[in-house]
Amino acid sequence: MVAPQTFRIGCVQMRMADDADANLARAIDGLRDAAGHGAEVICLPELFRTPYFCQREDAALFDLAEPIPGPTTIALADVARRLGVVIVASVFERRAAGVYHNTAVVLGKDGSERGRYRKMHIPDDPLFYEKFYFTPGDLGFRAIDTEVGKIGTLVCWDQWYPEGARLTALQGADVLFYPTAIGWHPSEKAATGEAQVSAWQTIQRAHAIANGVWVAAVNRIGHEGPADGGLEFWGASFVADPFGRVVAEAPRDAEAVLVVECDRRLQEEIRRGWPFLRDRRIDAYAAITQRLLDT
Repeated sequence: MVAPQTFRIGCVQMRMADDADANLARAIDGLRDAAGHGAEVICLPELFRTPYFCQREDAALFDLAEPIPGPTTIALADVARRLGVVIVASVFERRAAGVYHNTAVVLGKDGSERGRYRKMHIPDDPLFYEKFYFTPGDLGFRAIDTEVGKIGTLVCWDQWYPEGARLTALQGADVLFYPTAIGWHPSEKAATGEAQVSAWQTIQRAHAIANGVWVAAVNRIGHEGPADGGLEFWGASFVADPFGRVVAEAPRDAEAVLVVECDRRLQEEIRRGWPFLRDRRIDAYAAITQRLLDT
């Protein structure tokens, strides 16, 4: 498959309701909007079918999981075919009884599954109790072939780890998509909120620079959970180019669709000027597989 010189990526930032079907309908509206503005590969937020259920540990919530193929991917495959776009969709995957994953599925323009990625890094923090729900991914880091070229699909907590971004880029991914559900504990927002958003954006811009790729982070918005607690998702979905420049950014508090044109000639130019992949000392990195190094 010959990749085009230019292609357009889309990001759908949205609010989640309690009704899974309403969320799917809202997501499809966003996909149509992005496709109408020329997007050829479009990413939805992490676990977009439901509110972020990992705020508590409740075994009954495993009933939200579904197989792949299943209701979400079947519906989106039809949308991909009708719109002629590639879709990146985050699904709570039921792999087997008692084995569940946080999975990003890539659907091609013909609706076929082009690949899937199971979230590798699983957090366990207050209101982010994901280790209770998700088995760590076992597919590794993957660059998936699509009609627009190779794309990487990492998920949320993965965005803090340079190793995942590098290993995906080394397989030829031109874009790293990060479907995301990240927000503030309301009690922390005043003191550290801006620093948290800045750190979140900075680490992902660094992935773009270090690997010479586009990075697209796709978040949700809105308050979810108890009125006196819960999480306030901060939106701010963005796309950074291979120089690390933020070329599109969504608001903190409103639904939005971003569409950005990617030009492989820019990637070539930047990688020639900053040849980080050329100058890597692959003979000197074996120790990176250790948890810590004794000094």
